[in-house]
Amino acid sequence: MGRTSARGRRNRVRQARLIAELTQAQLADAVGVTRQTIVVVEAGDYAPSVYLALAIAGHVDSTVEQLFGPGPTATVHGQRREAGDEDAARLEQQPGRR
Repeated sequence: MGRTSARGRRNRVRQARLIAELTQAQLADAVGVTRQTIVVVEAGDYAPSVYLALAIAGHVDSTVEQLFGPGPTATVHGQRREAGDEDAARLEQQPGRR
């Protein structure tokens, strides 16, 4: 079975990961994949398995539906967030962030 393509599909994994204050490497280690897998999932170039999607959602305190479902907002850590990367940009600019 080959790689599952998700080209053109937007998700909120990167936004949720940054809100959870996790690096790509930390999230990858927590869910048992490589950092490169997290990179392609966040980019929308790879559709994760149900098991990986559940693991990612669990580690960023969200749900699969909130991360991968349609809609302009996501709820992360109990807060509604717009699908844009405003929070991600703010978190990346904090001192000590990679």
